[in-house]
Amino acid sequence: MKYLLFVLALALAPNVRAAGEKIAVIPKGSTHNFWKSIEAGADKAGAELGVEVIWKAPLREDDRGQQIGVVQEFIASGVSAIVLAPLDENALKGPVHSAAEHGIPVVIIDSSVKGEVGKDFVSFVATDNHHGGELGGEELARDLGGKGKVVLLRYAEGSASTLARESGFTEALAKYPGISLLVANRYGGATASTAQDAAMNLLDKIREADAIFCPNESTTMGMLLALRQTGLAGHKTFVGFDASPALLSALEKGEINGLVAQNPTKMGYLGVVTAVRALRGEKVEPRIDTGCVVVNRENLDTADVKAVLGR
Repeated sequence: MKYLLFVLALALAPNVRAAGEKIAVIPKGSTHNFWKSIEAGADKAGAELGVEVIWKAPLREDDRGQQIGVVQEFIASGVSAIVLAPLDENALKGPVHSAAEHGIPVVIIDSSVKGEVGKDFVSFVATDNHHGGELGGEELARDLGGKGKVVLLRYAEGSASTLARESGFTEALAKYPGISLLVANRYGGATASTAQDAAMNLLDKIREADAIFCPNESTTMGMLLALRQTGLAGHKTFVGFDASPALLSALEKGEINGLVAQNPTKMGYLGVVTAVRALRGEKVEPRIDTGCVVVNRENLDTADVKAVLGR
């Protein structure tokens, strides 16, 4: 009820701007290039709109408790709005609901959270992750010619974005009877280092496989490091997710066949823009798709791909 009254008050005076608007942006982490691009987009929006963007990330990308603490800290400090990439769709449900009860609009970015749009949060700004996983599956199937054994190294349980990608990927592969999943239930964890360790533990299966898919930056990087360590880089069909400079360099060298690239700068930018619009009583879309595209050596220099990669 408090949140509805808050939105109604803003709607009655849409041209009145609150003094000293502060937008808290809380990513899943800060070490991956993906989050640095999110931050750059958020800062750009803040500068254009004349609001203060406060960036604070948990130290580890698997520390749900710390991210919850960051959300609660910003609620207590009375920020104007929150832009959040939830580490866990269930664990962050309560803090998001609490922010709404305190009259603080929340925009969810990157990864969904359990709750009701328009009640618990005002909008979800993200890649269509299921579609991104489908694109990855279709690209891998094309590279394999519709036949082969595949290793899927998942990211982490509870992460809605990567769960959707993994689901989209496996559904795409199911269309090809000549392709089988050799491994489908292993997780790489929150860092490239943990993903590399997980890949090394799967080495026998990787040697047997024809192809590999990873659903985010850290798992893709960790798998790449393992393949390099074992002399397999460039000898297995490999499709990953996200397009950091290091992963794009590996694609250009032939160590990676394809990457599903998101637009994190746009995501960070639109996350803040949407939060400010909600604050100022303007209409916001409940779901904003920031887009994704498959990048390979054939299309790396095309205009559409360059636009997503910011080149």
